[in-house]
Amino acid sequence: MGDPLVGLKARVDWEAFRPDLKRVHEKERKSQAGAKPFDVVLMFKILVLQQLHHLWDDDIEYQIRDRFSFIRFLGLQLEDRVPDSTTVWTFREALKSLDLVDVLFARFHEQLAEQGYGARAGQMIDATFLEVPKQRNTCEENALIKEGQTPEAWDKPEAEVKPRQTDTDARWTKKNDEKHYGYKNHINADEGNKLIQSYSVTQAAVHDSQVFDELLDQTTDVNGNKRVVYADSAYRSEAQEQRLVDADMESQVCEKGTRGKPLTEEQKQSNRTKSKVRARVEHVFGAQAMGGHLVPTIGLQRAKVKIG
Repeated sequence: MGDPLVGLKARVDWEAFRPDLKRVHEKERKSQAGAKPFDVVLMFKILVLQQLHHLWDDDIEYQIRDRFSFIRFLGLQLEDRVPDSTTVWTFREALKSLDLVDVLFARFHEQLAEQGYGARAGQMIDATFLEVPKQRNTCEENALIKEGQTPEAWDKPEAEVKPRQTDTDARWTKKNDEKHYGYKNHINADEGNKLIQSYSVTQAAVHDSQVFDELLDQTTDVNGNKRVVYADSAYRSEAQEQRLVDADMESQVCEKGTRGKPLTEEQKQSNRTKSKVRARVEHVFGAQAMGGHLVPTIGLQRAKVKIG
């Protein structure tokens, strides 16, 4: 089998990201003293490697030195310096503080469209949970966190690391009798090429339907047609269906029964047909999975950067 990184390196114009990425050094470089900072495009490609291979910051330096495919993708020589975990973390933090993730995502999509990988068919909208390590807070602390307040005990000198080590953005939720703690990744993926067209990261307790309008793409496909919308029944409501009608978009959103009005056999068969297409989005989530969907970050904004 060939190395997929060879194709990725050749197909993507990595230098196109430099004008945006160089803002990181403009923010960080306050003097010319000390070691020369790592190239911003190199650092960006390292973040891409992390996403593709589900690598934590503590693993990346060793993996770069150990894998020739990584060295080749990054354009390094065996004797070259390699960023350590702190450097990678700092670079990602800079992307967060500069709000560059959405900019880079859009830049990447421009390149995909130019190469014929833009939106080609229907759009599949879905969400998946992204778990984070569970917090060991008291009930009183959790109540204050939900209100956006900091527990008084955390302000004491002996607890100074507590705020930095506690994820105050993650939330509990329950679905199908299963409890989840963390965040939720909502995506719109193309039915044809399964590429993610847009995404949104929220707290786990946010209902899928609340992000529907944000993800919906009302542009046309390559044939000039409005794109069909596939989604599960969590996204269906009279208001949402009317919005699709008003936008002249075909709804393939699964129907749901209600108490006293179960689905007919015809509706069940229709849902099965829709789900065969919608199931393709699970392939997207499978490719995105980070070691069991555990997000190695603290805070909503950092989760957005890591996932994006």
